[in-house]
Amino acid sequence: MKGYCFNNHATEPLQGGSHNQKRHPYPYSRFSGVRINDEKQLLSTLAASVLLLSASVVRAQDAPSRTECIAPAKPGGGFDLTCKLIQVSLLETKAIEKPMRVTYMPGGVGAVAYNAIVAQRPAEAGTVVAFSGGSLLNLSQGKFGRYDVNDVRWLATVGTDYGMIAVRADSPWKSLKDLLTAMEKIRTAWSLARAPLLAADWMKAALLAQQAKVDPHKMRYVAFEGGGEPVTALMGNHVRAVSGDLSEMVPYLSGDKIRVLAVFQKTVCRASWQTSQPPKSRVITRSGRSSAASSSGQK
Repeated sequence: MKGYCFNNHATEPLQGGSHNQKRHPYPYSRFSGVRINDEKQLLSTLAASVLLLSASVVRAQDAPSRTECIAPAKPGGGFDLTCKLIQVSLLETKAIEKPMRVTYMPGGVGAVAYNAIVAQRPAEAGTVVAFSGGSLLNLSQGKFGRYDVNDVRWLATVGTDYGMIAVRADSPWKSLKDLLTAMEKIRTAWSLARAPLLAADWMKAALLAQQAKVDPHKMRYVAFEGGGEPVTALMGNHVRAVSGDLSEMVPYLSGDKIRVLAVFQKTVCRASWQTSQPPKSRVITRSGRSSAASSSGQK
């Protein structure tokens, strides 16, 4: 899950509705009281978003002259995608008159941006911060320092993202079964990239290791900040697989450089990029069990 929030010091409700208003049937299609025109297009482009704001962003005539979206990572990942989608959506729906600035503030899976917006920039009416499910996990565990969930105002959930495991397109592992077999044989002599230890993306890798009867704490896990760097490391053959979010992989799939082996979803994931991919994705449940349809059409 990815998205945004704002500082809790803001006292005015969002324009276009109160905090107690009846929920729209498609809550993911609302942002600051503005209806996103094409809900299907938004969902097909962005798998996930939750919003944090430092104050209300409203209609164009009421909106601040300067708007900014902070992506708590380096360019190229899900945070970057989330900010740019909001940037385009607010401009196209005329919620703002000038393009929203995108600023990158990596550190602590969102901790640096969270602390900066609460402690140093509480009065910026046009600043939003992108967050993910991994950020929320760390926040709930108290890893963001002295600030907690009550120090910001949570605005909206835009959608749902799903975890995935990917390898290079020329990898010898053609299916999830191939990867699990390799993990069982070579144990710790393989590397997987993504977020810091015990973060959400590490848990995805841990589920795989658990199924391959490998101790997750003994596998080589290379931590990166954001979703762009792991893909770069994968393309450079510095790591052999990447655990992350499906939405982050979409820009890389059209060039036939990445192969998605599994999607952490209860049902089979089908998308346009799967014309050059296996027709079905292996399903990994929270318990670590592999079920439903498999990659390459194998049961």
